[in-house]
Amino acid sequence: MDPTISSHNTESTPLNETGHPKCNPILSPSLLVFIIALVGLAGNTIVLWLLGFRMRRKAISVYVLNLALADSFFLCCHITDSLLRIIDFYGIYAHKLSKEILGNVAIIPYISDLSILSAISTERCLSVLWPIWYHCHRPTNTSAIICALIWVLSFLIGILDWFFSGFLGETHLHLWKNVDFIISAFLVLLFMLLFGSSLALLVRILCGSRRKPLARLYVTISLTVMVYLICGLPLGLYLFLLYWFGIHLHYPFCYIYQVTVVLSCVNSSANPIIYFLVGSFRQRRKHRSLKTVLKRALEETPEEDEYTDSHFQKTTEMSESRC
Repeated sequence: MDPTISSHNTESTPLNETGHPKCNPILSPSLLVFIIALVGLAGNTIVLWLLGFRMRRKAISVYVLNLALADSFFLCCHITDSLLRIIDFYGIYAHKLSKEILGNVAIIPYISDLSILSAISTERCLSVLWPIWYHCHRPTNTSAIICALIWVLSFLIGILDWFFSGFLGETHLHLWKNVDFIISAFLVLLFMLLFGSSLALLVRILCGSRRKPLARLYVTISLTVMVYLICGLPLGLYLFLLYWFGIHLHYPFCYIYQVTVVLSCVNSSANPIIYFLVGSFRQRRKHRSLKTVLKRALEETPEEDEYTDSHFQKTTEMSESRC
C-alpha cells in the first residue's frame, strides 16, 4: 500500500506512452469531495467540542475523540486538495506541489483512523469475552496511552515514507520499497485485527449462551466498522493493488481511484451521523440536546437496563416528594 502516490499524476496528456488515453481532470468528483468533506468536518467538529469540553471523559470517549480528530484531519486535507483542483480546473493558478503535499500528509490520519478503530474493537472484544480479567487488569489511562502511541507511530510511518520516497530529499528506491512493504504489512495486520475482533464481538453478543439486550455502544461500533469496511477500506486496497500489481493511475483506473477517494470522505463523515442515529433511536422525549444524544450512543448499558434504572429513579423521586 502506497498512499504517498499523489493524485496529481492523474492529470496528464490525452495519450500515454502505450497510446492509450489518459485520464483528464474532472470537476464533479472534486465538487462532491468538497461538499461531503465540509459536512463531515462540521459533524466531527461538534463531536470534538462535546467530548473535549462538555462531557466527562471515559475510556471509550477518549477513543471516539481521537477518531473524530483523525477524521477531521483527513477531511481537511481533502477539502484543501479538492479546492485546489477546482481552482486549477478553471485555469486559475494552483501549484501541483501543494496537491502532492496534501496527498502525502493524508497518510497520517488514514493510518490513525484504522489503528484507532482496531483498538476500539479489540478492547470491546476483550471486555465481552473476559470481563473480569479486563476490568481487574486494565490500567486507568490505557485509552490515552494507546491513542498517543498510535499518533506517534502514524507520524513516524509518514515521515519515513516521505524521506525514502524522495518527498523530503533524495530518493532511495530500494529502501522505499522495503518501507512500503512494512507499511502494507502493518495495515493488513490492522485490518485483520479489526475484522477478527469485530466478528468475535458480534458472534459473542448475538450467539452467546447468555444473551443480553444489546447496548447502544456495540451498535455504534458495529455500524462504524461496517461503514469503514465498505467506504474506507477500498482506498487502501486500491493503493495496495496499485503498488504490488503495477496498476497505474492512467485510464481507466484513475476514475476508480477518484471513486475510492469519495468513499473515503464518506467514511470519515459518517461517524457523527451514526452517533446521532443510534443516540436518538427510540428516544422518549422529542427534544434532546446533542450532548445527550452522543452520550446515549456511547452507553455500555443495555437499553432495557437503562429504562429500568431511569424508571426506578423516577419512582424513587416521586415517593420522596410524596413523603
